[in-house]
Parts: sequence; structure tokens; C-alpha cells
Amino acid sequence: MGKQYKSLTDADIEFIKKQKLFYLASSSGNEVNLSPKGYDCIRVLDKNNLVFLNYPGSGNRTYTDAKSDGEFTLVFNAFEGKPRILRLFCKANIVEGKSEKFYNYLEVFKEKESVVRDFFEFNIYAVESSCGMSVPIMEYKDEREELRDWAIKMDENGKLEKYKEDKFIPPSLKNLK
Repeated sequence: MGKQYKSLTDADIEFIKKQKLFYLASSSGNEVNLSPKGYDCIRVLDKNNLVFLNYPGSGNRTYTDAKSDGEFTLVFNAFEGKPRILRLFCKANIVEGKSEKFYNYLEVFKEKESVVRDFFEFNIYAVESSCGMSVPIMEYKDEREELRDWAIKMDENGKLEKYKEDKFIPPSLKNLK
């Protein structure tokens, strides 16, 4: 049976820390963007706030939707052990490079400045927990290193900063402010 509440519990926080994959959904217009996220890129700051490390890669809809005051849902689900789904309904703040917060978050994640596009602070206004009994049991094998390797190579070639500066704005959202 599902339930909704206002803040993360200690059990929720422990559950989030154990997950190797989560989903980030966002919207600020007609389209809903949904992306799977791996790596060790999420931290719980307190019972109503998280920070997400955004690596450069394909489009940056998360940035576009945060800039447009869009809505965000983060979904964590168990692939091992007891079934469970945890949804976090949030608003986002962008933390861009060259700010004190940006450098503080680099320390939290122990990541190189050059390979981080930006950070997002997610303010949770609702938490929803449900059973997850239909989610398959799957075994975690390893991280894919291709994205980090690509970012490091782009940085070494002097092309990463220009890439990170380009903010993808989908055609359907170009008129939104």
C-alpha cells in the first residue's frame, strides 16, 4: 500500500544511499523528460534536500526545466532485496560553476571540477513510497565508465568548457522564460 508524506525518513535516506540507479523526471512545458542516472551522483543533505551532480553528456533538460521553475520527480526502486519504490517530488535550484556552493559540492562528491557540468539542489515537498513488487530482481555488475572517460578526454582536448556552456533548449520550450 502506497503512502505520501512531507519529508524523508531515516529508512528512506538509507534506501537512497544503497541505490546504484535512479530516475530523474522533469517538466516545464508540454513534454516530460525522464532520464536514468547512475554513478555516485546524489547526496541527501537533510530530510527535505538533496544535491545532484550533473555530468556533461547529451542534452541538459534538467537545466532547462530548473531554469523554467519546472517540476521534478526522482524515483528510486529496489532491484535487490525487499521490493520498494520511493518517489521524491521536488523543485530545483541550479548551482553553476565558479560559485562557493559549487566548490563545496565538488568536495562532497570528491570529483574534478572540469568534469562537472553543474549541481542541482532538490527541495523535496512530498515523498511517496509504494511496494514495488512488480519491479524485477536484477544484479548490479559495474559502472559504465564511458561518460567520465569522454568528459576527461574532452577536457584534455580543451573542448569540454565550450560543451558545458551550451545549454540545450528543446524547440518546444524556446519561448518559455
